[in-house]
Amino acid sequence: MKNVQISYELFFQMLKYHLMEDESCELDIKKGLEKKLDALVMRELYTKSKTASSEEEREAARKEYLDRRGVLEAFRW
Repeated sequence: MKNVQISYELFFQMLKYHLMEDESCELDIKKGLEKKLDALVMRELYTKSKTASSEEEREAARKEYLDRRGVLEAFRW
């Protein structure tokens, strides 16, 4: 099982939310977790684009990575 690191601020907000029942930071927690999830997905796509077993899988992962990154077709190799 892999480990995931989060920022100290996000961790502290999660502690406040769950242990102190402070719901004022709920939106910040959601935004922070969504940002982390997006980063994980992007990293997974990048890794797959470099290490997939077939050329087709690597190309599909590369295209999806660049699409999510927002790179225009004219700027791709």
